[in-house]
Amino acid sequence: MNGHVIQLVLIAFIIKSVVSLKLLIVFPAGARSHYNLGNALGKGLANLGHEVTLVAPFSEPNPPKNFKEIVFEDVLKKYIDADKSLNLFDASHVSPFLYLFILNYFSSLMMEGFFKANETQDLLRSNETYDVVIVEQFLSDSLHALAEHFNAKLVVFSTVGSNTWTNNLVANPSPLSYVPDIFLGFSSDMTLLQRAYNLLFSIVAQLNLHFIAYPKQADLVRKYIPNAPDFTKIHYNVSLILLNSHESISQPVPYVPNMISIGGYHVNPPKQLPKDLQEFMDESKEGVIYFSMGSNLKPSQLPNRTKEIILKVLGSRKERVLWKWDEDQLKDQPRNVKISKWFPQQGILAHPNCKLFISHGGFLSTIETVTMGVPILALPVFGDQRLNAARAVALGFGNSLSFVTLSEEEFSSKLEELISNPKYRENVKLRSELIRDRPMKPIELADYWIRYVVKYNGAPHLRVAGINLPFYQYWLLDVIAVYLGGFILMMYLLKTLYRYMSKSNKQGKLSKKKKQ
Repeated sequence: MNGHVIQLVLIAFIIKSVVSLKLLIVFPAGARSHYNLGNALGKGLANLGHEVTLVAPFSEPNPPKNFKEIVFEDVLKKYIDADKSLNLFDASHVSPFLYLFILNYFSSLMMEGFFKANETQDLLRSNETYDVVIVEQFLSDSLHALAEHFNAKLVVFSTVGSNTWTNNLVANPSPLSYVPDIFLGFSSDMTLLQRAYNLLFSIVAQLNLHFIAYPKQADLVRKYIPNAPDFTKIHYNVSLILLNSHESISQPVPYVPNMISIGGYHVNPPKQLPKDLQEFMDESKEGVIYFSMGSNLKPSQLPNRTKEIILKVLGSRKERVLWKWDEDQLKDQPRNVKISKWFPQQGILAHPNCKLFISHGGFLSTIETVTMGVPILALPVFGDQRLNAARAVALGFGNSLSFVTLSEEEFSSKLEELISNPKYRENVKLRSELIRDRPMKPIELADYWIRYVVKYNGAPHLRVAGINLPFYQYWLLDVIAVYLGGFILMMYLLKTLYRYMSKSNKQGKLSKKKKQ
C-alpha cells in the first residue's frame, strides 16, 4: 500500500514538473484596480502549479507557493504622492480626443519609469528564463520586448476586453457601425450621429497610435533593450490575448482565434463578512444600498453641490447605506449611512439584503455586481466607465447618471426605479446565470490556453493573415488611393475632353460663319 502511495506521489510530481511553466507577469500601472487583476491572475496560475513572478507597484500580503514578486517601491511612492493632489473627477470634463493625447504623455512617463527602475534593470540583467511573458496591454506596447528578451511566448492581457489597443495586435475586426470605442459612452445601438462620431474618433485614434504612440514605444525599446529586433516584429508577435470580458456583460463582438475571454476570473466565492458588517446587513430589513467609487476616485473630492444632493437623497431612503468613504469622517452624515475606507465588496454584493450598487461604472465592479446579481446605478467619470454604464442600461440591469449634471429629483427617481421595479433584478439575475454558466472556471481556461501556446510553439496557426499586412493594406488605404486616383484621373480626362469638344465646336461655328 505504501509503495502505491509513493508511486502516485512520484507520478504527480513528474506530471507537475512536465506541465508547470515559468511565467513572468508584468502589470506596471500604478492603479490598485489594475494590480488587483494582475495579482488575481498570478495567484490563480500559481495555484494551478505554475512558477509565477509578478512585476507590479504593489505587493500581495498572503502570496501562495510558487509566487514571487518584484515590487517597484519608487513607482509606488510616486503614485501615492500624485494620488494626494490629483482630483480624477476633473477628468469628466476632458474631451475624448484630448484624452488620447493625455494618455500618450502618461504612457511615455509610465514606461520610462518602468524601464529606468533598478528592479527592471536587475531583471533584464539576470539570467532568469521564462516560458511565457504576460503583459498588461495598457499604454505599454514596449513591454512586448520582454518576451523577446527572455525568449518566451508573448501573452497580452486586456483589462477591459477587446479594444483598439488589442485589436491592432492580432488584426481583430471591429465594425464601427456597432462597436463603439471604449472612450465613448455609446451602446452598440448607435444613432447616425453617434456612428459618425465613432468613425471620426476611431480614425484619429488609429492615426495617433501608428504615428505617435507606437514610435514612442519603439524609441523606449531601442533605448533600454538595444539588442532587441525591430519593434514591428516584437510588437505583433502575440501568441494569445486574454480578455477581461464576457458576453454576459460586454456586447458580443468578433474575436480572432487567439483572443480568449476570461472575465470574472478575479471573483471568488464570498467569504464570511466581519461581525459588525454581517450584523449590519442582517438587521437591514428594508435592504442595503452599497456605494463605492472604486479604488482611484476619492468621494471626498466630489463637488460640494453633488455631495449635498447625494447625502440628502440617501438620508431620505428607508434602506441603510454602506458608503466607501476615503476620510475618517463624513460631514452631515445621515443616520442610515455607515462609512468606511474599505469594504469587502464581493461579500457585501453577495448578501441577499443588498438591493443596489451605486458605482463609478468600473469594469471590475460591473463584473462583480453582475456575478452577484445586484442592479447598478452608474455615475461614470472617465475612461471606459461611460461605455460600461451604457451597456448596463442597454442590457437592462442598471441605469446611469452624470454626476456633473446630477439633480436631487433625478437621483431620487433613478434610485426608486432601480429598487422598486423588479425587471432590473430579473435582468441582472439572468446575466449572473450567464456569466456563471461556463464549461470551466475562467482561470482554468486561461491556464489551458497559456499551456496551449507553449505546447504549439506560439500557436502561429491561430493568427489571421491580416496581422502580416502593413497598416495601409489592412485598412485598404492603397485600394482607396487607387480608386480615388482613378476617379480624379477620369474627371480630369472628362474635363479635358469637354474643353477639347467645346473648343472644336467653337472653331466649327467660326468656320461656318466665315463661309457664309
